[in-house]
Amino acid sequence: MDQINTTEVIAESKFNRFHLGLLIWGFLIIAFDGYDLVVYGTAVPVLIEKWNLTSVEAGAMGSYGLFGMMFGAIFFGTLADRIGRKNVVAITLIFFSLFTFLCGFAETPTLFSTFRFLAGVGLGGIMPNIIALLTDYAPKSMRSLIVSIVLCGYSVGGILAPLLGIFLMPTFGWESIFWFAGLPLLALPLMYKQLPETASYLIKTGKKEELIAVLSKVSPESTFNKDDEIVELKTSENKVPIIGLFKENRALSTGMFWIAFFSCLLMIYGLNTWLPKLMVEAGYGLNSSLGFLIVLQSGAIIGTLIIGRLCDKYGSKKMLVPMYASGAVALTLLGFGGNTFVIYALVAVAGAATIGSQNIVQAYVSQYYPAYIRSTALGTASGIGRVGGMLGPLLGGFLLSISLPIHLNFMAFALPGLIAAAALAIIPEKHADSDFYLVASPRGFEKH
Repeated sequence: MDQINTTEVIAESKFNRFHLGLLIWGFLIIAFDGYDLVVYGTAVPVLIEKWNLTSVEAGAMGSYGLFGMMFGAIFFGTLADRIGRKNVVAITLIFFSLFTFLCGFAETPTLFSTFRFLAGVGLGGIMPNIIALLTDYAPKSMRSLIVSIVLCGYSVGGILAPLLGIFLMPTFGWESIFWFAGLPLLALPLMYKQLPETASYLIKTGKKEELIAVLSKVSPESTFNKDDEIVELKTSENKVPIIGLFKENRALSTGMFWIAFFSCLLMIYGLNTWLPKLMVEAGYGLNSSLGFLIVLQSGAIIGTLIIGRLCDKYGSKKMLVPMYASGAVALTLLGFGGNTFVIYALVAVAGAATIGSQNIVQAYVSQYYPAYIRSTALGTASGIGRVGGMLGPLLGGFLLSISLPIHLNFMAFALPGLIAAAALAIIPEKHADSDFYLVASPRGFEKH
């Protein structure tokens, strides 16, 4: 009878059909996550006119969805470490797809805001669990790259929202771009059948046969026997997983990650909501301004892929600190205007350094913490970050309401980038992921 170390099997596996399937499903789910987040920014200029909203009211409506995301990220992130990531992914997908779809039938700002809040609950929970599931099964040499590729789906969805807005809204109205968000519900049965449950959860719940079946897909060249002992690398387990975020000298790191998430999400959601409107105020037409939103997301895709690959080679922290700082510089310069080519280039850099950096920092968090609290770590950081995300639309609405010069609006969104860079610079790498072994034998699971 042999011992099987699941951590080593997964870490040393080669990218294959199993990983590709997981990557494709993750990409599609995150693409609709990104679409549902950005779609409000696409429709907000029309909604302001339709419902006679002030900038502050429109900003508040944008924040209701982010308020829901704060609850969803913390609640579903912690819940997934108890009931399994796969189940939580299915639940959150239903939430964000169904209620974003229903936004297209809302006839009042109150009903629209209610649906956005409920959709936000699902949106907040989906990304931490997809990232954690990817990290659970990705080969060690490709973890940041695989997570980065999947998180590019966020920007693809972010590009799709204004594109559909340009082509559909003039003919079918603003409602049509929200109806599109219901498509993932049709794919839910197939997705649930094909997604695997995380190895650490299968060990914890004693589902040894299912675990061996999954490991056989992860590493087809290996031979596994049902009588083998299964070894899982873990640290310790608490009835309240959030406590683990502050043990093993991780308290400082947890605090700094929360500050970085808060700062970066303030920038991202402020820009996603108000970039089209800011550009309209600067003299660009609506379609042209939606084009800047497309460039912002395109820059995020390029930045995510390049920096993600470099993170696997040189380390996430070394890449992220200068990225956040460069985003602050790009946003500051953007506020002073200039040549059209320069403006587009600065918007692209801002996308890479804000949305792209946020994608990478989530991959960083997923690898910094051990598997048994991975969803909790991502969920709580995302939940704290959503507070910043809520403030972003409100801040933009307030700044526009007091008619400040455009460059001061952009500088207000640039400052959090410097704060995020400083927070990550403080994080001590030496306290990342300290583990013990949990052994599963035919007699049950034992700690060693």
